[in-house]
Parts: sequence; C-alpha cells; structure tokens
Amino acid sequence: MPALSFLLYVFVTTFTPGPNNIMAMLSANKYGFKKTIKFCLGVGTGFFVIMVLCSYFNLLLKNTIPKIEFGMTIFGSIYMLYLAIKIIFSKKDDKENDHKNHNGFYTGMFLQFINPKVILYGITAISTFVIPFYTTNISLILYSLFLAFVGFVGTVCWSLFGSLFEKFLTRYKSHFNVVMALLLLYSAVSIFLKK
Repeated sequence: MPALSFLLYVFVTTFTPGPNNIMAMLSANKYGFKKTIKFCLGVGTGFFVIMVLCSYFNLLLKNTIPKIEFGMTIFGSIYMLYLAIKIIFSKKDDKENDHKNHNGFYTGMFLQFINPKVILYGITAISTFVIPFYTTNISLILYSLFLAFVGFVGTVCWSLFGSLFEKFLTRYKSHFNVVMALLLLYSAVSIFLKK
C-alpha cells in the first residue's frame, strides 16, 4: 500500500471543508464545544458505518468482478483530481442554515448517509488504498475504524478551533486551497507510480 499517498488523501479529504466540518464549526461557534461534541460523536459513528459498508461493497465488487480493481483505481484517481480542481476553484463557503440547533448525536450520524463527500471518500479510500492489499474481515474493520477515527478527529478539530479556522480560511483561503489541491494531486499521481 502506498502509505504516504493514503495518509495524504485521508488528511486532505477529512480536514478540508465539507458538511461535517462546516456544521461542526458553526455549531461550536454558536453553541460552544461541549454542546457540539454529541454531533461529533454522531459523525464518528455514522462515518464508521459508512466505511464498513464501503469496505464490503468494494470487496464484493472485487470478488465478483476481478478485473474491476484497475477501474476502481482509475475512478479513485479521477475523483481525487476532481477534488483538487474543486478545491482550487472553490468560492467562499455558504453558511449553513442557522435558525435551529442541529448539533445532536443522531443528526451527526444520519448526516453521513446523505453526505456524498463521505460516501465517495469511503468508496475511493477503500477501493484505491485498502482492498488491493488487504481483504480480511479484521483488516477491513480496522481500516474502517481508522478512517472513522480520523473523520471524528477532523470534526472535533473544526469544532474546537471553529472560529480560528474560520478566520484562517477567510484570510488565507486561496493559499490553503492550493496546498490541499497539490497534496491531492500528488496522491492521485502516486497511485499509478506504485503500480
């Protein structure tokens, strides 16, 4: 497994703005970190369920159609390139609707089932970095736990440092986006160099 590419992909995808991180940041800004931690725990739980589902979905595809591995690698790389382009050309993030407190455990958990970023992240990370190298039940569960834990940590960081990140992203948004996009580009290219 190209470990550096895997970790860069996980870091960039987890710590860049998305529904989980934006909601956690806004909730912590409005209601405080302690009230937002339930939302973060829900995100981590939902994240784990999605990662396990993505693991077995990808394993089923690989076992059913052995030739799909190359296609899944192409898909994962193209998706990483798409994310890099989207990050570079992103506009100022729209704030989420602010009129209700949506920071509970179940809100965080169920958000994962409609969050395309998490679902595509799981399919891409598992199909590109895990399934080609590890297919046992324990390895799939452990990687799912790892990805869910990193997702939880990312959401907690956005909650804890919400106002700091908001100021940083507003002030240095273009620099931040270029660095994140270049890291994703490196991850996508290195997949093919390792083959």
